[in-house]
Amino acid sequence: MTTPQEVLKMIQDQDIQMIDLKFIDMPGIWQHLTVHRDQIDESSFTEGVPFDGSSIRGWKAINESDMAMVLDPNTVWIDPFMQEPTLSIICSIREPRTGQPYDRCPRVIAQKALDYLVSTGSGDTAFFGPEAEFFIFDDVRFDQNQHSGYYYVDSVEGRWNSGREESPNLGYKPRYKEGYFPVAPTDTSQDIRTEMLLVMAKCGVPIEKHHHEVATGGQCELGFRFGKLIEAADWLMTYKYVIKNVGKKYGKTITFMPKPVFQDNGSGMHTHQSIWKDGQPLFAGDKYAGLSEMGLHYIGGILRHAPALLALTNPSTNSYKRLVPGYEAPVNLAYSQGNRSASIRIPLSGTNPKAKRLEFRCPDATCNPYLAFSAMLCAGLDGIKNKIDPGQPLDKNIYELSPEELAKVPSTPGSLELALEALEKDHTFLTEPGVFTEDFIQTWISYKLDNEVNPMRLRPHPYEFALYYDA
Repeated sequence: MTTPQEVLKMIQDQDIQMIDLKFIDMPGIWQHLTVHRDQIDESSFTEGVPFDGSSIRGWKAINESDMAMVLDPNTVWIDPFMQEPTLSIICSIREPRTGQPYDRCPRVIAQKALDYLVSTGSGDTAFFGPEAEFFIFDDVRFDQNQHSGYYYVDSVEGRWNSGREESPNLGYKPRYKEGYFPVAPTDTSQDIRTEMLLVMAKCGVPIEKHHHEVATGGQCELGFRFGKLIEAADWLMTYKYVIKNVGKKYGKTITFMPKPVFQDNGSGMHTHQSIWKDGQPLFAGDKYAGLSEMGLHYIGGILRHAPALLALTNPSTNSYKRLVPGYEAPVNLAYSQGNRSASIRIPLSGTNPKAKRLEFRCPDATCNPYLAFSAMLCAGLDGIKNKIDPGQPLDKNIYELSPEELAKVPSTPGSLELALEALEKDHTFLTEPGVFTEDFIQTWISYKLDNEVNPMRLRPHPYEFALYYDA
């Protein structure tokens, strides 16, 4: 743990002039305000630094816009992308009128989820380990107006470029669905991924590995160690920030969009999770796959509430273009040991009880991690509280089941609109514990419908011209 006094001493000792205050908006994008060090003192870590919150998506009206950023001293690092040495600090949001944490701040919601965990007596620590995939593109163009709409992405690795004049074209392009773990020269992003990983380490993220992913066109993944709920969400935001900025340095563009390439694998964010108490893991036991009864009930809660959960863990219209059969996406709501075609996988962890965990494979990195992790924890705790039976595991390859067998397996919602409908009907597991407010849930649903679902519904799609222009 780092104290405010230690942070202030670091600023003084290293003669840091600028402090960059980062916070996350409701949909999940980092925002920031840079202040001179004279604006920061010990009260900044308790009362916060004032700012105008009226222009932040999903937050305040202009007539009640004053808010405060409360600095977290455990999140400091020197920003590697700024010319002037600048100290980065992640903040939570406080209501200056009441002095209370702001109940639409995602980081505040995450803290309430942890407080709820402790209050149940089920555990005192929730660990999360997200695995966010992304694409590295060389070019992206898109536009939408009254009379035209299009997108264009390109990568030197794209299989679609195997016949392009490149003076010379060397031909090392990963085949569709065959981009997993190729060495150079087929894998062209080794050096950029290494730099991304090492820069993340300088920003305090405990790094592990990096590799090429399944899709052609530059799909990749970097790995970092699991952490406590808020810590893991902080690290994921740092991960996205670093990757995008290192990519920009190389003249590349990075997207965490789940399905930017047609007819190839999309990008997910498989999320490992477990609960501990007094330093001991609680998901290890003598039940199926070495799980405890608590672990199975946690899975039961995730599966029971999965359709509603996806409104927070898969919150974009594009998310549901990834969640389709045939592309290694977990469409069916089932659990299994080591089976990557199930939406919940229990990884093989040997005899080490500390490694026992579950992996929810549905989420993607368009989510706000503080909200997604909090919602998953609430669903799991509801399973523990109500002893929800997850049913029998499904150890077969789901994609090879007969139609009769498959009909018995529940599936994920087919669109963001359906997930939002599920959330409307099923959210007491989020609000009853006091983690999410009813106001937040209704604001989330309205925001997504008004800004994403309905605007998409109103616009012609380019493929509709291929289907219907000659009607």
